[in-house]
Amino acid sequence: MRPENERKLAVGLGLVLLGVATLCYTALSPAAPDEPVRLLFDGSAGDVLFTHQTHAQDYDLECASCHHNLEDGDEIYNCGECHDEGGDAEDYPTTDAMHAQCIGCHDEMGAGPAECAECHATPK
Repeated sequence: MRPENERKLAVGLGLVLLGVATLCYTALSPAAPDEPVRLLFDGSAGDVLFTHQTHAQDYDLECASCHHNLEDGDEIYNCGECHDEGGDAEDYPTTDAMHAQCIGCHDEMGAGPAECAECHATPK
């Protein structure tokens, strides 16, 4: 076989394999999980990457441990739906609520990050 033909064959075979790989990747990709794996909270001191799956599964926490509004039914709300920056006197603003919830639990359990930079890992 001549070098030109070998080159054409190699390129053609490469394109076919690339097409098959792309098709397999899109057709066989895993379904999205029912629960989030990680959440990214935007903070003025730096973003906080929260591993929801680790806290919910590895630490065997009940949903109500963090989502204290479950008396409203089975729907779980995002924190920001009730706790917004500049909330009224009865609702903590998001930052205060997250600090109270997260730091309070870490103190109570004697585990987890204790310093600001351990949670606020991606400074602005």
